[in-house]
Amino acid sequence: MTNDQQLIQALSDAAREAGEAIRAVRRRGFDVAHKGDQSPVTEADHAAERIILAALAQAAPGVPVIAEEEVAAGRIPAHDDLYFLVDPLDGTKEFVRGGDDYTVNIGLIAGGAPRLGVVLAPEQERLFAGIVGEGAWIEGPGSQRSSIRTRERGVDLLAVASKSHFTQNTSDYLDSLCPGCGHVSVGSSLKFCIVAEGQADIYPRLSPTSEWDTAAGHAVLLAAGGRVDAPDGQPLRYGKRAFLNRGFLATAGWEAPPIAGFMGEFAGGGDLPQGV
Repeated sequence: MTNDQQLIQALSDAAREAGEAIRAVRRRGFDVAHKGDQSPVTEADHAAERIILAALAQAAPGVPVIAEEEVAAGRIPAHDDLYFLVDPLDGTKEFVRGGDDYTVNIGLIAGGAPRLGVVLAPEQERLFAGIVGEGAWIEGPGSQRSSIRTRERGVDLLAVASKSHFTQNTSDYLDSLCPGCGHVSVGSSLKFCIVAEGQADIYPRLSPTSEWDTAAGHAVLLAAGGRVDAPDGQPLRYGKRAFLNRGFLATAGWEAPPIAGFMGEFAGGGDLPQGV
């Protein structure tokens, strides 16, 4: 077993433990607070993040961890080219509403690009994992593992898009690419994974997100044969100012027209990121 394989097993175990903590909070009930950007946060977010931080300190001592709630509290560790990006509960809005498409996300960044990552959907008992250059897989109940791979591009495309942030600009972009092509709305980083397992072709996001929203899903999709581009069509990179993605375009591996011309105000900044 390689070092990356050992590490991703540790990440998978941490994500599952965090997922159990999130489900426990849901069962007993919780209050909802709001951060400075008005995004919701709950006891479940904090409980999951504590578990992941402790697990990563054991599995990869000395590797900095940039985690959403830590950053919100003003605690950002010094880091160079190797660090973790953690979103302990991606899709808090869906979680609060009682939905099942929230996720736990842990990604490792090396040299500005994803190296490996895990995405857990606790309510669905599905864990997606990938090591870039080695492959991606899904583990269902009982931890049975199956390899996943993106699908070939067909004539008719199926897009996945944000449940909470589907915009007219996104619709216009999809119409320009494939008039009348369908799309399904899904919360959280599961959208990356749906493309990675060959169930959809493209995932456009034409408004801001944070890097911890995307790192783990990005790693899974790359490992499965996909690609994720920045608005200008170049590969999406990490380590940007304020950990901000202005937008991105994920596909099953083929090159699509850049989204920059459809982004309007977000091309140069726009609102604060609010998840994927």
